[in-house]
Parts: sequence; C-alpha cells; structure tokens
Amino acid sequence: MDKLIPDPPEDPTTPLEEALRIEDLARNREAIKRALDFYLCPSLSKPRKPSTMFMVTPNIDTESLLAHACESLASASTLASNFANQLSGEQRHSVLAIQQIIMLAELAVNRALDRVDPQT
Repeated sequence: MDKLIPDPPEDPTTPLEEALRIEDLARNREAIKRALDFYLCPSLSKPRKPSTMFMVTPNIDTESLLAHACESLASASTLASNFANQLSGEQRHSVLAIQQIIMLAELAVNRALDRVDPQT
C-alpha cells in the first residue's frame, strides 16, 4: 500500500553547514539587538540643541502665543481667499479647501485663547 504523505527526507547537513547556520543565527540576533537598542533605548549622551535661527522665547506666555497664532492664521486665510479669487475650476476649489482648513484652525486657536483669558 502506497502512503499518501512521503517520509521526510533525511537531513543532509554536514557539521560544517550546521556550524555556519548557527553562526549566521548569532550574527542575526546581534544585528536585531543592535537595531532594537538603537530605536528603543537611544543613548542620552548629547541632548539635542535646537536651532536658534527662528526661536520662540521659551518664557513667553500662552496667551501671547495664541494671539500671534490667531493673527497668522487670519492673514493666511485672507491670502488664500485673495488667491482663490484669481483662479477658476479645480484649482479654485483646492485653494478654498485650504482656506477652510485655515479658518477651522483659527477657530480652534480662538477657542483656546478664550479658555486662557475668558472675556467675561
């Protein structure tokens, strides 16, 4: 009677092939460990020093930051609106969508500004 599933082939590896396979596995484990250590446990030897070219003063109050952000968003909204008036078709729709996103951000900043300094 024939078997439906044949016997597995005998393992033809030699001791040298087995040693090379174990050595490759060890190298792979070392590489994996180095990669995980690099991404999960970064060295804290040098703290990152931010660029001072465009730096916001660290001790500025939140209200001033929100007020400047609100003014910047209002300016960007006006620029997008003026630019959209010069376009037509799909390009106009795209610029108006950008303006709407800017206006939504402006509304969020205004709400945050109201919470920082309620006008009651």
